[in-house]
Amino acid sequence: MYSLIFRLLPGPLWLRIIFAVLLIAAAVAALMTFVFPWLSQFNPLTDSTIGSG
Repeated sequence: MYSLIFRLLPGPLWLRIIFAVLLIAAAVAALMTFVFPWLSQFNPLTDSTIGSG
């Protein structure tokens, strides 16, 4: 899958590497900005029971 994406990127090798790094950075930024905050509301691990009582 990754080799297919890498072959579809235009340009010489150095430009494809830059594009690949930018795509990875954009995917990580999208996950950190939108997906992970939305998923945190469904995560029961943030409910602490230490100190309650």
